[in-house]
Amino acid sequence: MEDVKLHSIAISIFCSRVIWALKLKGIKYEYIEEDLQNKSENLLKYNPVYKKVPVLVHGGKAISESMIIVEYIEETWPDKYPLLPKDPYERSVARFWAKFASDMDPLFTRYFCTRGEVQDQAMKEILGMLRSVEEHGLGDGRKFFGGEILGFADIAFGRLVLMINGMTDIPGLSNPLEAEKFPRLESWIKRFSEVPIIKENQPNYDGWLAYAKRNLQNLFPSPSA
Repeated sequence: MEDVKLHSIAISIFCSRVIWALKLKGIKYEYIEEDLQNKSENLLKYNPVYKKVPVLVHGGKAISESMIIVEYIEETWPDKYPLLPKDPYERSVARFWAKFASDMDPLFTRYFCTRGEVQDQAMKEILGMLRSVEEHGLGDGRKFFGGEILGFADIAFGRLVLMINGMTDIPGLSNPLEAEKFPRLESWIKRFSEVPIIKENQPNYDGWLAYAKRNLQNLFPSPSA
């Protein structure tokens, strides 16, 4: 067994990205659950810059940031369920959409953590980016971003599923899929969520939802009775 360890937390979709990549490739690893209120010495040692998860430790060397870790996993074990195509152009396309997914993260943060005109503007920008995904990212009858099998860009977009579910379940938020129809995106969400390794290794949604609601309650406390 290779010396592979993952410092993680159960509620993090960023950590789930790494778990999906490891599981898809069949890489055995040791899972280490961190307490971010009481960070371990190893976490602080392995990620002294950001001091956060996920951190992959392979042969004593640490890699951080979820999609950088996923790319490291791909390059280290390229022959086990390739996540990126062999063709250089197709690889660039996959990286483009993975970057596009990352570019959506600040919008979701702004939408979740603001109210009023700022929140409305964030939703408009989210809808605009979803239109681009619908028209260009999932066009030509593709099942996944890279074609017939789940790959690098799909892993990057996995956070979208969590965010959309949260928009449905958290008061004060609205689901963008209810505001506008995205048939290709909705089909992708269903297809992605039903892939066994994805389905069996989702973040702890109830824990994440409680965490998100608690943070929002701190941001927007209810008026005193």
